[in-house]
Amino acid sequence: MKFIPNSSVKSTMLKEMGLKNIEDLFLDIPQKIRIKNLNLPDGLSQQETEQKLREIACKNKSFHDITSFLGGGIKPHYIPSMVKSILSRAEFYTSYTPYQSEASQGFLQAMFEYQSIIAELTRMDIANASLYDGVTALGEAALMCKRINRKKTFVIPENISSDKKSVLKNYTKGTDIETKEVSYDFVTGKIDLNELKKIVDGNTAGVYIENPNFFGIFEENVDEISKTINDAGSLFVVNVDPISLGITKSPGDYGADIVIGEGRALGNPMNFGGSTVGIFACKKEFLRQMPGRIIGLTKDSDGNRAFCMALQTREQHIRRGKATSNICTNEGLCALAAFLYLSWLGGNGLEKLSKINFENGQKLAKRIETIKGFKMMFSGVHFNEFVIKCKNDAKIINKKLLQNDIQGGLVIDRWYPKLKNCILFGITEMHSDADIEKLITVLKEVSHV
Repeated sequence: MKFIPNSSVKSTMLKEMGLKNIEDLFLDIPQKIRIKNLNLPDGLSQQETEQKLREIACKNKSFHDITSFLGGGIKPHYIPSMVKSILSRAEFYTSYTPYQSEASQGFLQAMFEYQSIIAELTRMDIANASLYDGVTALGEAALMCKRINRKKTFVIPENISSDKKSVLKNYTKGTDIETKEVSYDFVTGKIDLNELKKIVDGNTAGVYIENPNFFGIFEENVDEISKTINDAGSLFVVNVDPISLGITKSPGDYGADIVIGEGRALGNPMNFGGSTVGIFACKKEFLRQMPGRIIGLTKDSDGNRAFCMALQTREQHIRRGKATSNICTNEGLCALAAFLYLSWLGGNGLEKLSKINFENGQKLAKRIETIKGFKMMFSGVHFNEFVIKCKNDAKIINKKLLQNDIQGGLVIDRWYPKLKNCILFGITEMHSDADIEKLITVLKEVSHV
């Protein structure tokens, strides 16, 4: 078909459609809701657009340009070239939801292996092929608890991120689920066990804890927490940092019924907060209620090993609005990255990585505490994040750090008014001794202001 500019045939086209002019195309749109123009700048050519985007991109700074000690979730982790190389293969990054299993055996096997690794890592019976992210996994877990035992209360710690509270509220809106919060111990930073025992009752569908929690503190009394929940006939939901599982007890070993988490740290870049992977695993008796797709192992008509999507009634392409799954193609690619990353690490590698993150967290916290005007806020054992109480204004401290090409920690008094001038720092295996020394040097300067 030849390309023909339509200006010369415009009148002919309008006549064929029975219209007098271009405006007639929009007669169905009421005049009162029409707008004359959009409040947008004039359009640019492709060349001008590329130049504009290039100018904007030059303002971005990577972790290697500005060292980040930001806590609260997203932190830099090393991604081996093997992960990037395999992900860039067209058969993976262009693959869509594997509706036709006969044409998607490679990707389906990768997802089956991902599920197997996550199940082993969390010590749960089964894991799905990931969800949208760790935050929405919490919303799905709350709904799943209610579907299982028909109870109406879901208990969460007070000290979880505002993002999680917001998403949970959105997920439970329109249902009869009531969310209750348990406060934290102001000395240790851990959940208040006495208050938990008072709140959990026969109407509690599930109880959610984070290990480590938002303050970076490990909940050491998990066995007592588990007993309290089980005695009430409720479900135990645990959120984990998968990197920490190299040195800590897996949730399945202390009675978790559902395990969720954010898997971004597993081979996925920070990407300005976009594209991630939600970990979701549970006990086998709850399989039918678990959201998200599950890849199963079967045999084809010739008796050969084959992989397929199982229990698809939870998927959007089957049930639409009633589906419990919110996974999409992009999350499949992120889950693939997680599988590749964990395969590359192996068990020993994960243990080593976890130790480095833990040790760096202890090292940095101790160094900061030696500076006048800075002290640890909580006494609980922490992983690679921790809260520091500052004598001076925390925002001014962060501004001074930024002037020295250092992104400081997360100032958290916006969400926790009692923690005035408290900063949540984060550190990983990517931070060198030189990075730590630079941070300490600037903090010492700030302490004298």
